[in-house]
Amino acid sequence: MTPIAWIFISLVVLPLAYLVWALATTDRKAAIAVHANLTQGFMQDGGTSIQRPPAFLELSRRLTPTGYEAKLDRWLSLAGRPASLPLERLVIGKPLLALAGAILALLIYAKSPSPQVIALGFFLTAFLYFVPDLLIYNKGIKRQKQIEQELPNTLDQMLISVEAGLGFEAAMARAGDYGGGPLAQELMHTLQDIQVGRPRQEAYEAMAQRSSVQDLRSFVRAVVQADKYGIGIARVLRSQAKQARVKRRQRAEEMAMKLPVKVLFPLLFCIFPVLFMVLLGPAAIKIVEAFL
Repeated sequence: MTPIAWIFISLVVLPLAYLVWALATTDRKAAIAVHANLTQGFMQDGGTSIQRPPAFLELSRRLTPTGYEAKLDRWLSLAGRPASLPLERLVIGKPLLALAGAILALLIYAKSPSPQVIALGFFLTAFLYFVPDLLIYNKGIKRQKQIEQELPNTLDQMLISVEAGLGFEAAMARAGDYGGGPLAQELMHTLQDIQVGRPRQEAYEAMAQRSSVQDLRSFVRAVVQADKYGIGIARVLRSQAKQARVKRRQRAEEMAMKLPVKVLFPLLFCIFPVLFMVLLGPAAIKIVEAFL
């Protein structure tokens, strides 16, 4: 066999050997003893038990670089933590997808060995490993744009509710009930945190941390300062809503100014050549026939 074939075989065999070795060398006795002690304590208190994470999840976390799991958790927070893709499933699925890509590349190389197949194998392995990150990151960006677009209208609704006599939390609940977007979900999440006993300031700051929209963070800071210094919440909502509307209009004007530049390249490379062919094509054919 060629050295390249041995390299591909090692790309599949070595990760599998490491998985087997890590599972075999896990200190199962200590883990079982700790699990039994914890289970016994909780069974005595309330009759509940603690389930230990699966061994493959612990192994996947070992394979994940330091700090990368926290970055994935941050991206999931920006994406709204979809129920179909929790952090544990994501951590487990990424190495499995990369391993599947390596096996597929090895099978392709066994049928038609070539340097192009080697490059395809490395690309396929890396792509399958990072494709969940791309999907979550893209979903998070779209969700934050929706929050940014919904913020001015939501602040107006809250301002109307506060001026009508409702409290700030009641206004948040009303805006969350009548809204169906991601911002309404964040408001309801914040109210649920307050209802379970979390301090208001921490709940508001947690809502700001779950988003990357600067306008929402500015609104949270203003609300926290108003609650701290006793400033009227109606005046804060009025100024924040006005500022959010101005920024939304400025973003729309900016996008409108960028539109001619974005249309320029498709116009030059896609529309103008076809237009020239339709207009000048018959004349060019007549000229060629005249000279021939």
